[in-house]
Amino acid sequence: MKSPSTLTFDKLGCSKGGRELFKNVDCTLTAGCWLYVAGANGVGKTSLLRMVCGLASIGAGDILWNGKSIHAQTDAYHQDLCYLGHLNGLQESMTVEENLAFTTALAGRALNPHRSKDVLARFGLRGRSTQLVRHLSQGQKRRVALSRLALSPARLWVLDEPYVAMDEGGVKMLADMIADHLKDGGLAVVTSHQRVPIGDIPPQMLELQAL
Repeated sequence: MKSPSTLTFDKLGCSKGGRELFKNVDCTLTAGCWLYVAGANGVGKTSLLRMVCGLASIGAGDILWNGKSIHAQTDAYHQDLCYLGHLNGLQESMTVEENLAFTTALAGRALNPHRSKDVLARFGLRGRSTQLVRHLSQGQKRRVALSRLALSPARLWVLDEPYVAMDEGGVKMLADMIADHLKDGGLAVVTSHQRVPIGDIPPQMLELQAL
């Protein structure tokens, strides 16, 4: 059994286009908890999430996973990470199942067709595994993107505007899924313009302030 995980921001700072967005951000997130990153537009919320995912360089300080810099354990850290941005990141010319298989292959795993069938049914996409993504509605595309979370064994979920293009039912379904992930010992970092409760688990707040 894996030991409980922790994510730590150690005096984290970020600059963009020669302008300092934030600095000296200190925070520790433990297993079973979720971090709500708040702040005005342009203050650096997405930049922070991209640094957590290794998609942007760290301007100052460091990000630690289980007490060790993420840059000193890149492969192991990425196996524990699942990122969903406000864009779906789907290949429009591929089928739903091909997209899921491609994502799991990037994580070094093979797609379990029985598992994917169950997940797609849970997300209201029963019978659409062989359909080209380009033929789906925006809401359905978002559900395909989100289904990758349910198929991922990653302990850390990083979610940038996860409720985009989702109806009320979809929002509740995703919130319930995040709550189940936390109860299983997972962690989540979320930024969203919609303040959606995650079960009965209160958020740990990180509000970025403009400098």
